[in-house]
Amino acid sequence: MSWGTELWDQYENLSFHTQKGIDFLEKYGQFIRDRCQIEMEYAGKLRRLVKNHQPKKKEEEEYQYSPCRAFKLVMNEVNDLAGQHEVIAENLQTHIIREVGILVKDFKEERKKHLQDGARMMTNLTNQVATLERARKNYEKAFKEAERALDNYQRADADLNLSRLDVEKQRTNMTIKSQQCEDTKNEYANQLQKTNDLQAQHYQNLMPDVFQHLQELDEKRIKNIKNFMTQSVDIERSVFPIINQCLDGILRAADQINEKEDTQMVIERYKSGFLPPGDYQFEDLSAVKSGEAQPMIINNAITSIRPEAMTVKGTMSAGKLKKRVGLFGIFSSNKNNLSPYGENKEDYSDLPPNQRKKKLQQRLEEISAKIQQETAARDGLMKMKGVYEQNPALGDPMSIEGQLNESGHKLDKLRQEQHKFQMYLEEAQDNGASIMNVSPSVPGRRLKSQPSRLINGGGQRHHRHSGGSGGEEESLSRSASDSSVSNPTTNNKQSAPGTPLPLHNSSHSPESGLGTSHTSLPDSDEPEPTDIDGNAQPEYYDADQLPALGICRALYPFEATSEGSIPMYDGEELHIIELDQGDGWTRVRRQGDTEEGFVPTSYIECTIFNNS
Repeated sequence: MSWGTELWDQYENLSFHTQKGIDFLEKYGQFIRDRCQIEMEYAGKLRRLVKNHQPKKKEEEEYQYSPCRAFKLVMNEVNDLAGQHEVIAENLQTHIIREVGILVKDFKEERKKHLQDGARMMTNLTNQVATLERARKNYEKAFKEAERALDNYQRADADLNLSRLDVEKQRTNMTIKSQQCEDTKNEYANQLQKTNDLQAQHYQNLMPDVFQHLQELDEKRIKNIKNFMTQSVDIERSVFPIINQCLDGILRAADQINEKEDTQMVIERYKSGFLPPGDYQFEDLSAVKSGEAQPMIINNAITSIRPEAMTVKGTMSAGKLKKRVGLFGIFSSNKNNLSPYGENKEDYSDLPPNQRKKKLQQRLEEISAKIQQETAARDGLMKMKGVYEQNPALGDPMSIEGQLNESGHKLDKLRQEQHKFQMYLEEAQDNGASIMNVSPSVPGRRLKSQPSRLINGGGQRHHRHSGGSGGEEESLSRSASDSSVSNPTTNNKQSAPGTPLPLHNSSHSPESGLGTSHTSLPDSDEPEPTDIDGNAQPEYYDADQLPALGICRALYPFEATSEGSIPMYDGEELHIIELDQGDGWTRVRRQGDTEEGFVPTSYIECTIFNNS
C-alpha cells in the first residue's frame, strides 16, 4: 500500500491529512503537559496536606500514643507518595513533552518541504500542458489558413479571367501557409510528446516520491505517538515499587497501633500517686453546742473538682463572679493557664507525686545526656591539646585552654544541676512514700498555708454542710503553690522574710484572670461561722460585700506592686473573702475596712470558719 500509487490524485487531501496528524501530535503533547501540571499540583497539595497536619509544638506530648505515632508515619509515607508523583511529572516533562515538541517542529518543516516539492512539480506539469495547448491552437490556426490559401489558389487557377500573375500569387501564398501549417504541426507534436513524457513522469515518479515521503512522515508520527503512550506507562510503572513501599509503610504504621500500650501510657501520664479518699467522719452537731467541736480546717489534699461544679444554691452570685473576671480578664489570654496543674516549677512540686517523679527522671536523663556530650567534647579538646604540645607546628596549645575552661564551667554547672535534681527526686520519693500512707479526701490538689498547730496535731478534717433547701454539698478547692508542700515548718524555712517572691509577673497573678471565684458559700439560713475556739463569728460584711470565709495572718510583709493586690504588714490579720483558685493568690479584706485585694497565698496562714 502506497500513497503514491493509490492516492496519486489526492494531493490536497493528503496535505490536509498530514496537517491534522501534526495537530493531533501537538494536542497529545498538550495533554501530557496538562497531566504533568496536575501531577505537580497533586504532589504539592499532598505536601501541603502533610504540612498542615504536622503536630504543633504544643501537641507533641500527645503524639506519644501509638495512633498519633502511626499517623506521623502515615504522613511521612504520604509525603513520599507526593515525591513519586513529582518524579512522574519530571520524567514525562523530560522524556515525552520535550520529544513531542522537537518532533512537531521537525514534522512541520519536513511536511512543508515535501509539499513545496509537490507544488513545484504540479506547477511544471500545468505549465507544460498550457504550452501544449498553445501549440495546438497555433497548429489549428495555421491549418485553417493553409486550407483557405489552397481554396483561393484553386479558385484562381480555375478562373480564366485572372492573369497568370494573380494565379502565381495565390500559389505562393498557398505554399507559405502550407509550410506554416506544417511547422505548427511539428511544434504541436513536439509539445505533445514533452507533455506526455512529463505527465507520465509526474504521476509515476515525481509525485509518488513526494507522497511516499508524506506517508513515511505520517507513519513516523503515528509510531512516535504509540511510543510516547508506552513510555508514559513505563514512567508511571517505574515508581510503582516505591509507591507500594509507601503503602506497605502505611500498613506497618497501622500494625504498630496498640490499644493496650496506649491505655498503660494514659495511666502513667495521669496517675497522681494519691490513694482514694477515706470515709467521711461523722459530725456530731450536739458537740458543736457543747463547745467541743473544732473549726473545720481544709486538709492538705483537697478536692480538684471543676470550679463550675462548686456553685450551689445560696452561694456567691453570678454578679460577684463576673466582677473578678471583668477586673482581671484582660490577662486571661495566657495559654499556660490552661495547664491542669498550672505552670510547672523547677522542682515540679506543683505536680502530683507520680508525675513529679516522672518529670524529674526525664530531666535527669536530659542532664546526663548533656554531661556525656560535654565530656566527649572536653576529651576531644584534651587530645587536641596533647597533639599541639607534642607538635607545636600544628597549633598553639594555649589556644585550647580557653575552650577547656569554658567546657569545665559547663560541666560543673551541669553536675550541680544534676545534683540538685537528684535531691529533688529523693525528696519526691520520700514524699511519695509518706503520701501513700495518707488517705486524702479527694486526690489532686494541696493546700499550702495551714496553721502549724493544726497540722502538727496530725488531724484531718473534712468540710461538708447542707446548703439551702436542697441540702447540696459545698466543696472548697485550692491549688498548691511551690513555697510549702506539706507543713508551715518547711514553709518557714523556704520562705524566710524577704525570700519568697510574690507572683507579680506570673501568669497566675491576680491580673491573669485565673482566680475567678467559684467557691461555694453558705445560704442565709446557715449557722453562724465559728472561730477556732468554737465561738460565733460576727458578720463582717454588709449586703454589698462578700462574706468572710475565714481569717488569715500575714507571715511576712508584702508590698503591693501590681494592680489588684493590697499591702500587708507582718502579723496583720485579714478576712478571707475568696480562696486561692490555683493561681497562688488569695483575696482578702482588711478588718473593719472595705479595702479588698489579693495577697500571695504563701505569705499567709489561713484559718477557715466552721460553717457546719
